[in-house]
Amino acid sequence: MPPTITATDQPLEKLTADAVVVAVGKGPDGPLPTPGAEAVDRLLGGRLFAALADLGARGGEDEVTRLASFGQGPFPVVAVTGLGAPGADGGYTPEAVRRAAGAASRALSGRRSLVSLLAAVGGAPDAERLHAVGEGSLLGAYEFTAYKSDLPANRPLPPQQITVVVPGTAEAETALRRARAVADAVALVRDLVNTPPNDLYPAELAARGAAAGEKLGLTSEILDEDALAAGGYGGILAVGSGSTRKPRLLRLTYTGKGARKKIALVGKGITFDSGGISIKPAAKMEDMKSDMAGAAAVIATVCLVAQLGLPVEVTATVPMAENLPSGTAYRPADVVTFRNGKKAEITNTDAEGRVVLADAIARAAEDRPDALLETSTLTGAQMVALGARTSGVMGSDDLRDAVVLASKRAGESMWAMPLPPELRRGLESPVADFVNANADRMGGMLVGGHFLKEFVPADLPWAHIDIAGPSFNTGGPWGYTPKGGTGVPMRTLLATIEALIAD
Repeated sequence: MPPTITATDQPLEKLTADAVVVAVGKGPDGPLPTPGAEAVDRLLGGRLFAALADLGARGGEDEVTRLASFGQGPFPVVAVTGLGAPGADGGYTPEAVRRAAGAASRALSGRRSLVSLLAAVGGAPDAERLHAVGEGSLLGAYEFTAYKSDLPANRPLPPQQITVVVPGTAEAETALRRARAVADAVALVRDLVNTPPNDLYPAELAARGAAAGEKLGLTSEILDEDALAAGGYGGILAVGSGSTRKPRLLRLTYTGKGARKKIALVGKGITFDSGGISIKPAAKMEDMKSDMAGAAAVIATVCLVAQLGLPVEVTATVPMAENLPSGTAYRPADVVTFRNGKKAEITNTDAEGRVVLADAIARAAEDRPDALLETSTLTGAQMVALGARTSGVMGSDDLRDAVVLASKRAGESMWAMPLPPELRRGLESPVADFVNANADRMGGMLVGGHFLKEFVPADLPWAHIDIAGPSFNTGGPWGYTPKGGTGVPMRTLLATIEALIAD
């Protein structure tokens, strides 16, 4: 069960919990105090900072130091979580608070109830900071145990009850309810990404997405292989042709009251990617269950927009296929005809994401939206260029930059990337309109963006977010980010939509 989160304006000495969470910054000579840490220090008779010094605590990011209170407060454990160094203004960003809250939740597995004083970091707790505290605390408490058998009854569980201390609980409760909704949507993305591909094949992903939307009153449409053939979705059919588990296209639509803008979302849903005939190396191929992270993100985003009741119309168009080699698989040298009539020569069946996205983008554009946001684990070149934590964003300059700005508010690292015109020449084909992959690996992420651009009408603002690395954490957990599915870029998509409708 996900933890509950509430606000209280009661003084600390009147509260009880299994642990109290405070934050400190990183200074040149040791931890820097915050109002919450100073409050606990007073309750402990002025011994907190001396104890931190004895333990070598520095206040760095991802550093959580646990101390026993020895009966000096209504909590047995004090957890001191690091914020890292303050900014030039001496303060800490909401993202620093979000990560510190998440690190504390992860470190306090086995402590059922927490009291958090992190809302006191940085002065008066405004809605943005409160949201960061709640979101980080909840996301850090996430775990995926659906496939763990015979779990011990006494195993350490993530925190189940989180209480945030803040003056004025009415406004705080509103911020925390929003944090709860966002965290639940991120958990949906993570759960889908973490589910093994034998259980999450195209038809199943489509069914789960439709069910999630229908619970919130969304309209849904699922096209099976016959409907895809009738609709001219040659790219989706080609990629899915090697598997006995046939492809699908899911459409989810939400129309909010007073909607004045129409937003299209598109997300890549390759439920497993072996590379097809152009097969991948065996090492780490198991991570390719995450190749549907874009699909999971747009499904959760349209559901969250509906839950929040935003005044906008949003349609998610989600192509789903399993890319496997077989006697029926599509081949290098095949020519695929897409829904909009354009044709691509297949030079690499492992560049399959853009092949299914081409059909989906063409279909989404038929709705004549005001903007199109697409996200996908499109290229390994994203990780070569930007690493495992920063997504690359391409597209129309204004919308691309708006996505990057929204990512800063959401706490998901992204970087604006160009689409240099000379790289488009790498897609030229002697037999079709273009090839699906350039043999020259230079600028691979940007070449992928050029391919997608071919299916976007010239007058439609669009942005492509390449999340190949950031959507699936293959390393150790950090901040509020677990190993496995991360939820990226759902929070950025939400922040972008909110910015678009605020214009």
